[in-house]
Amino acid sequence: MSKFGAMKQQRTERAKAVEPTLPPPAVEGAPARAAARQGKKAVSAYFSPEVSRGLNVLAAENGITLQALMGEAIDLLMRQYGKHPFGER
Repeated sequence: MSKFGAMKQQRTERAKAVEPTLPPPAVEGAPARAAARQGKKAVSAYFSPEVSRGLNVLAAENGITLQALMGEAIDLLMRQYGKHPFGER
């Protein structure tokens, strides 16, 4: 057996010896989701590093998460356009 063949065999044996620590997904082929993300959809956008840094600093200064800060911003935007805010934080 070649050097690389032996390395591959060792890697395979080690992988078999290690038990998986995560439970399998509920639906075959579907990724597992955190309980807090069940029934929710991601909303994202791309901004400059300065905007990202500023939002993270603002969230840290106020002791809230970036997600809560963005929820507050979306609620303010909805009110500005005469729509009902969602209040998700």
